[in-house]
Amino acid sequence: MTADAVPSVPTIDLHAHTTASDGLLTPAELIAEASARGLSVLGVTDHDTIDGLREAIAAGASLGVTIVPGVELSTEIDGRETHILGYYVNPEDGAFVAKLADLAAGRVRRIVRMVERLQELGYAIDLAPILVQAETGSIGRPHVARALVAIGAVGGVSEAFDRFLKPGKPGWVPRERFTPEDAVAMILANGAIPVLAHPFTTGDVAHALDRLIPAGLVGMEVFYGEYSPEQRAALLAIARDRGLLATGGSDYHGPAFKEGRDLGSVEIPAWVFDDLRACHQQER
Repeated sequence: MTADAVPSVPTIDLHAHTTASDGLLTPAELIAEASARGLSVLGVTDHDTIDGLREAIAAGASLGVTIVPGVELSTEIDGRETHILGYYVNPEDGAFVAKLADLAAGRVRRIVRMVERLQELGYAIDLAPILVQAETGSIGRPHVARALVAIGAVGGVSEAFDRFLKPGKPGWVPRERFTPEDAVAMILANGAIPVLAHPFTTGDVAHALDRLIPAGLVGMEVFYGEYSPEQRAALLAIARDRGLLATGGSDYHGPAFKEGRDLGSVEIPAWVFDDLRACHQQER
């Protein structure tokens, strides 16, 4: 890795979502917002879908924003969220696209059951408008969270997750079986770069890495939107000790989503993108 100097104005964000999954902005709107905020590099990493990449890449070319085409695959370890980012995905890989379609169908089944559980608890959530999201993209818990906000059950998305949608909460439904090792293998087979997203959500970072590095994990998200400077420093030390690429991003889903997750809000050293791009070029 090169020098650790951090730019005073963030220009890189490698983790953002669009309406192709559970973001609030279309791919073109996201890129326009990134450009307006002075970002030069943006990773578009929708959950279990790459449907927004074509539009994002076209918008990036028009506005001078370099797009890193990506995806975020959702898995679990011992009931704890373990998301695997894939960078520089090949959207022309038919087997990869077919597997994403299978994962998207599983997401629909899961969200239907979550809504049913909340309805059984007396919350009058309308499932139909949530399922509409599945017609144009991949649906997820933020769609349910926003529905809870809309009926006044909670004051915001974060409260919806904390009270209803996290493991052990009344609306929680586990994902259909798809292991993080499966996700890493799927990304590697596509020729992309697998990276562990927001590592602290796994509960035990060392345990997760002990499983995933032998499976082929290449990197870990270090400069993450919700993490403190101390947490980022700790993760960077772990990444270097384990020989992993360090990446970073806001995990932006749209305005007023969660604290610390605003687009371009994370100061990411320039060498992070340099290292990621170099890894991609070596694999080509």
